[in-house]
Amino acid sequence: MKTYKIACIPGDGIGKEVVPAGQTVLAALAAAGHAFAFDFESFSWGGDYYRQHSVMMPADGLDALRGKDAILFGSAGDPHIPDHITLWGLRLKICQGFDQYANVRPTRILPGIDAPLKRCKPEDLNWVIVRENSEGEYSGVGGRVHQGHPIEAATDVTMMTRAGVERVMRFAFKLAQSRPRKLLTVVTKSNAQRHAMVMWDEIAAQIAQEFPDVRWDKEIVDACTARMVNRPASLDTIVATNLHADILSDLAAALAGSLGIAPTGNIDPERRYPSMFEPIHGSAFDIMGKGLANPVGTFWSCVMLLEHLGEAAAAKQLMAAIEHVTANPALHTGDLGGQATTAQVTAAVCARLQPAA
Repeated sequence: MKTYKIACIPGDGIGKEVVPAGQTVLAALAAAGHAFAFDFESFSWGGDYYRQHSVMMPADGLDALRGKDAILFGSAGDPHIPDHITLWGLRLKICQGFDQYANVRPTRILPGIDAPLKRCKPEDLNWVIVRENSEGEYSGVGGRVHQGHPIEAATDVTMMTRAGVERVMRFAFKLAQSRPRKLLTVVTKSNAQRHAMVMWDEIAAQIAQEFPDVRWDKEIVDACTARMVNRPASLDTIVATNLHADILSDLAAALAGSLGIAPTGNIDPERRYPSMFEPIHGSAFDIMGKGLANPVGTFWSCVMLLEHLGEAAAAKQLMAAIEHVTANPALHTGDLGGQATTAQVTAAVCARLQPAA
């Protein structure tokens, strides 16, 4: 029997509730007749760790994760610690340290979800957003000078490399090629950003020649927000820069009903390092510890984790269990207008995974 080694990093806020829920569901799935098991190891990195050690994770933290098959992550963010410390000190340290350059965010309207686009049929909103996850606007290049003086200046430089853009474009075209519609939209802002984004466009056109069976178009990022609302059926696979996809994927999750149900995978396509899977919601300190967090985003992230491990049948079974539960309004958490608790949703998914179900 195969045993997968999974690193669990709950992080901050409701991450401490949804990651254990994800472990419970994965364990229930493994016990439902599959020829694999999970070996979970939890890491208490995050805001609490920072208060004790002045860092979000230890200096040798990546070494502790390197031999894992995958990472299940919760959230990073603490109202008592500056956001740039929590993000760069934990999540981005892992993403960049393991060169997880493709951030993949599927979005669709799950059964039973009351999405805000009333004229949109579920089949009209079925997207995958590919976010360049290693450079771009979040490359960390820049600085501040003359702090506290009238001449103070600060810069954040968008850094794009040909190698970085080529690899994420090729990943996005391959993903689009694998989907039924074979349709890719390249999001840009080359009308105003005339250097890096023009190179982004040029490389997209070059990579497109390798995929003659993929239809593709180009959309300015601000126009893409309107297109997502007004013409959702015209989109399928989307590729965008680190910043643009960060924003567009939150809009996509909201259009699908809630940020609480949205998953993401930080992928190293070459599998040199473990990839990391997480819900896209934040730490939500206002509901922390109340049992109100929606674990569906974590469960769907577990589906992506299973797919990455090659366990397609188990991933399909878990996704079906999730959809069965979301179809029941009595099992909706507060973000979906219901009153169900984290524990109730988790128990319902686990029950659906039992062989009798």
